[in-house]
Amino acid sequence: MKKFIYYIPLFLFISCIEDDSVPLVNDNETILSKFLEDKTFLNNQVIACAASDSGTMDINNIYFYPEAGASDFRLYQSWADDEKDFSSYQFVPLNSEPVFQGALRVFKLRSDCKWTVVIYEKEDKTEISTPIRMKLSFQPTIWSTDLTVDQSSPLMPHFSWFTLSEENNAIFFQVLSTEDLALLSGTYTEDNHFQYYKLNNVVLNVTPGEPPGLISGETYIFTVMDVSIDNWVNHVIMSPFTAE
Repeated sequence: MKKFIYYIPLFLFISCIEDDSVPLVNDNETILSKFLEDKTFLNNQVIACAASDSGTMDINNIYFYPEAGASDFRLYQSWADDEKDFSSYQFVPLNSEPVFQGALRVFKLRSDCKWTVVIYEKEDKTEISTPIRMKLSFQPTIWSTDLTVDQSSPLMPHFSWFTLSEENNAIFFQVLSTEDLALLSGTYTEDNHFQYYKLNNVVLNVTPGEPPGLISGETYIFTVMDVSIDNWVNHVIMSPFTAE
């Protein structure tokens, strides 16, 4: 078993490339409940979570998975205690930016709000994420590179990591990517380990198609997000390794 602890520039994970324009909104679209009045909408559909930024301490990064065919990405924020009260959510005029070369997207938000939701349009319906509890002010995300990589099975590395808090953890999101952050696999597990590419403990798979085999001697990057029940990311581990 080999333990790799490398340090890589974590800013690579946070793209600064603007890709889509800020949606134009009318007055009746600035409040989420008004925006939804004449729409068919689905709750708890958009996969999303939030983390504090690795480099800029007052930035919230709201990550989401854009399904094929999704468009008109929007972010709403609320200061209310009741996360289900859509009349309290206000539109945030921000662009989303690509992460992992567009496999995920992120909104970068400066705000002390209590809740956020991500919404988008897909197949004539408005899809909404589960509300995300924003915890930057009292529980900022920890970023590290501490990852154990067992390569006893050739080109099928087994990754494991420590759980920051069993009480706060609900699920782990893993991404295996190339060195230039092209996503090869995206998976969710309830366990603090994952083997590429075995799905025996995977509870949700967002891998686009069949992932490629790894190439011996090539460098890859493995990223893990430790996500809480309210969709705040407690811990991000991001570490490169060389396939064997």
